[in-house]
Amino acid sequence: MQHVERELTEHVMLCDAKGQLNPNAIGFAREPLIECNLRGNFLRKKKWNYWCVFGEELMFSATISHLDYATICNVYFLNYETLRFQEKTVIVPFTRQLKLPGQVLESSFFRHDDMVIQFDYSQNKTHITVTVNDFEGESLQADLEVHHPESHDSLNVVIPWNRQTFQFTGKHLSLPTSGSVKIGSQRYEFDVDDTYAILDYGRGVWPRETSWNWAMASQRFHGKVIGLNFGGKWTDGTGMTENAFFINGKMTKIHEDVLFRYNRENYKEPWLIHTKFSDDVKLTFVPFFERVSKTDVRLVKSEMHQLFGYYNGYVREPDGKKVKILQMLGAIEEHHAKW
Repeated sequence: MQHVERELTEHVMLCDAKGQLNPNAIGFAREPLIECNLRGNFLRKKKWNYWCVFGEELMFSATISHLDYATICNVYFLNYETLRFQEKTVIVPFTRQLKLPGQVLESSFFRHDDMVIQFDYSQNKTHITVTVNDFEGESLQADLEVHHPESHDSLNVVIPWNRQTFQFTGKHLSLPTSGSVKIGSQRYEFDVDDTYAILDYGRGVWPRETSWNWAMASQRFHGKVIGLNFGGKWTDGTGMTENAFFINGKMTKIHEDVLFRYNRENYKEPWLIHTKFSDDVKLTFVPFFERVSKTDVRLVKSEMHQLFGYYNGYVREPDGKKVKILQMLGAIEEHHAKW
């Protein structure tokens, strides 16, 4: 059985004065107490803010990421019923029209002639605005308001590969969201009672090549708002995991590795997700859509298979009670990056 991870309860800096991992930052927290004061390590620092919003009709996503030597920003959406999918990526070698701060709940932006993305945080809300003038021949405008309830936990984890390579990941799930996304003449409305956003905030110093799995979902089910977050491969052997689930905003931390079993010859076959030692997590994920994203430009080479579909199974609360998961909409992925 894996050990119980150290829980952080006070504010701490991610790095020391040399830009190496601060040992006091290793652990997990239920609120964003880690300040990501990255420095030095040129070409190896990686930063991103990824938002994914699950509405009744549409999934919408916007990402701002910076790899030290390039900025990669991405916007995409999926209509569940029609399976209409569109995506646009902008890659800029160097730019000053970018802000990715060292704390999770701060404002971020990317500004470019082809794409403008803003995540404006104020008073427990994030205002997401996105403008893409040429989105496969149409214009796209998103205007969404994400609520961060004060009573909600979040998952904040520092993954220590070693003193020189490490990652802080902040996962905020089950965030009520309202607003609209307009694509051409079609407008999609997002109702705050049925729409939940997920934030993936990452700051770290990475090895040149790595692989990971990530599973996530947020949805109302039988009067409860449930959030799932599980990761694999990239945390193996570090003594830390990014595994947890949330019920009505309260987090249950999973201290075990979670295994992902799937067919790499056919990603659209069902995936199995379960804890390594116990039966505290036992889920099946059945995809209905596969997004493939490949990048091969100079220093960056990556391939991601992201699947959208439904989770079934259960997770177990600390008192032993099983929480059933039935047809819960979410996403799962495999990602290989050389960056």
